[in-house]
Amino acid sequence: MPHQFYNRLKVNLLYGQGGLEIDLSGINATVLKPDFMGGIPDECTAFQAAVRDPIASPPLKNLIRAEDKVAVAIADITRPLPSDRLLPWLFQELSHVPKDRFTIIIGTGSHRANTPEEIEKMVGRGIASDYRIINHNGHDLSTMAYAGESSFGYPVHLNREYVQADKRIILGFIEPHFMAGFSGGYKAVFPGVTSVDAIMKYHGADNIGHPKSTWGVLEGNPTQESVKAGGSLLPVHFCINVTLNKQQEITRFFCGETLAAHRQGCKFVKETAMVGCEEPYPIVITTNGGYPLDQNLYQAVKGMSAGAEILQMGGLILAASRCNDGFPEHGNFKRFLFQYMDAQAMLDKIFEPGFEMFDQWEVQMLANILLKGRVGLYSEIPDSEVRNAKLIPIRDLRRSLDEELAKIGSDAPVAVLPEGPQTIPYLR
Repeated sequence: MPHQFYNRLKVNLLYGQGGLEIDLSGINATVLKPDFMGGIPDECTAFQAAVRDPIASPPLKNLIRAEDKVAVAIADITRPLPSDRLLPWLFQELSHVPKDRFTIIIGTGSHRANTPEEIEKMVGRGIASDYRIINHNGHDLSTMAYAGESSFGYPVHLNREYVQADKRIILGFIEPHFMAGFSGGYKAVFPGVTSVDAIMKYHGADNIGHPKSTWGVLEGNPTQESVKAGGSLLPVHFCINVTLNKQQEITRFFCGETLAAHRQGCKFVKETAMVGCEEPYPIVITTNGGYPLDQNLYQAVKGMSAGAEILQMGGLILAASRCNDGFPEHGNFKRFLFQYMDAQAMLDKIFEPGFEMFDQWEVQMLANILLKGRVGLYSEIPDSEVRNAKLIPIRDLRRSLDEELAKIGSDAPVAVLPEGPQTIPYLR
């Protein structure tokens, strides 16, 4: 349940790896976050129980033979998936399979490749040295193989190692997602190990602009349906999904058949990570959940989108996201934001017949937010570049908050999302 404060209150916002404190003394503030959920005391034992008595599936060990060539798809460095814990437990459970029969595929989707240092941090030194690990490259079709035709009418290519494997295991974590409703499930495959061409189709303007392509919606969500259509073209033999708290401790395992495990996980997340509000707010303070989610502005749109769910028309979002990796520099996101005069001009271009550009979907999401209200950004991005992105550079969150309250009334209600998109508010 949300908590409201009128007196002295210091709130720690998830920002980078160290956090950012804001003093809300004297502010009519409502802090929106779910009841704290502690991590599982013995994660390894819980993992073993989850894969030995899975959801709608035989036990994991019974599915994988010693001679099988096994692809294991994991998330990249922009996601807080605890691969460094999950992978050792997985390989221990499958100890009858030789190490050289596994290939770990980092599902970068349209993101950049992860560096050797990042890979070691993600999976742990032992796994990094003992197992074959590859970065998926969604921009290089020569590294992929045809998987089939999506029911949405376009060809889908997937990582060649994934396609040619005898068995496929996917890992992911479930949280509310601003387009697909929820993360997890088949997203490890699509867009994780697919081509940019397919990503462009599934992230098309009509899909992204659909009213059901939003937080917490599975049924009738064309983005989620596209994920399932592409991700299920080849059999996924076992799905390992987790939910996490703000300390990135595992709170639940959802393992087994992909759709059944994912549905159960989404139901749990909707009950624990979404908070209803009676009225929209003129000011919303949000984050992007801290490291690793807030490394660039592209990802930080998610936290802004969460705040926009309860923002009054013409209101102000104050977003704290470190963005130490910039926009980032690769891709078209930065160039697109700089090229057009305002949010409406961006949307006009995106919906122009025949127009298609890599990264347009994130621009579309940000443009929709900017049509609803203003966005101030506290980050490491230079002020001039923040302004070129049509955002307001912020160097002192409390000062910016006070300046806005001086304009609209000192007792105006303020919503605070200290965990960003890990808590999704909605209007009842």
